[in-house]
Amino acid sequence: MKKIDMRVLGIESSCDETAAAVVENGRVIQSSVIASQVDLHAQFGGVYPELASREHVKAINATVKEALQQAHMGFGDLDGIAVTRGPGLAGSLVVGVNLAKGLALSTDLPIVGVNHLEGHLYSAWLYQAGSKPSPEPKLPLLALLVSGGHTELVLMRDHLQYEVLGGTSDDAAGEAFDKVARLLELGYPGGPSIQKAAMQGNSRAFNFPVARLSEPWSFSFSGLKTAVLRTVEEFKSAHKTVPTADIAASFQAAVVRALFEKTIAAAREFKAREIIVAGGVSANKALREAFRSQTEFRVHIPHISLCTDNAAMIAAAGYRHFIADETSNLDFDVQANWSLAETA
Repeated sequence: MKKIDMRVLGIESSCDETAAAVVENGRVIQSSVIASQVDLHAQFGGVYPELASREHVKAINATVKEALQQAHMGFGDLDGIAVTRGPGLAGSLVVGVNLAKGLALSTDLPIVGVNHLEGHLYSAWLYQAGSKPSPEPKLPLLALLVSGGHTELVLMRDHLQYEVLGGTSDDAAGEAFDKVARLLELGYPGGPSIQKAAMQGNSRAFNFPVARLSEPWSFSFSGLKTAVLRTVEEFKSAHKTVPTADIAASFQAAVVRALFEKTIAAAREFKAREIIVAGGVSANKALREAFRSQTEFRVHIPHISLCTDNAAMIAAAGYRHFIADETSNLDFDVQANWSLAETA
């Protein structure tokens, strides 16, 4: 096994965030730099893949340089490089992976390709250098991975061991937020805009449905999205003002209810000690409050800055692979559709 004390450079470019970070011992964030493309893609109402990869090319070298400068380190101070291998947009992933390979080759540092989703899991272990360490999650644990592209319940019995209990049969929760935001003529990305509108609304104004599926740990949000669409159309056809805030609040409440209830039920069923809620949608205030209001399980939700895509989480996951003597050869390729189940 490699030495436990390690400084890992993480590189993330799976979608529309170009990010680099230096993390020590899998937990301590020495630096984290993110070049966001959100404003650029807002005009399209979603991520435009070709544009995203071009922007990664423009930003990635400066982002890595800035991460090293903020950590007051050079490549000689590092012990390894972790890079997102997938899942994500193929063109975007290639930019990060190629840079990481070049750096590994020129510095003779070991490299490991990390699954983006396990990065979100390990974001729960992170804390900023100089701050009070957060409690380490205790295994076995139940994780809710909830983002724009994924909504999954994952049982994690030990480090790097993932059992995907269930996912979504249609839209992920984040996609549902984006699509409903468009229906309500709110801004992109949908999560923050729905949350903002919901603050002025009544979450009990509309009784939107939560899907009941034959697979106990799976999710479906298409029916909920359709219910919102029909409600909006009814108001418009009657030439009435659409109650945007009330619809947003009721929709958000339905999503939170579905995510919360299944996660708690799965944690009980599989005798998890604790729960992790991670991914972009875990930044949602209502979802965070729902989990924090219960006292049955300790729940670990990353800081808001670590919920969306970042490289610190990739470095944290990479650290776990390095100390388990797991590295990647330089000929590895990106895996745009890499599932977490295939990682374990």
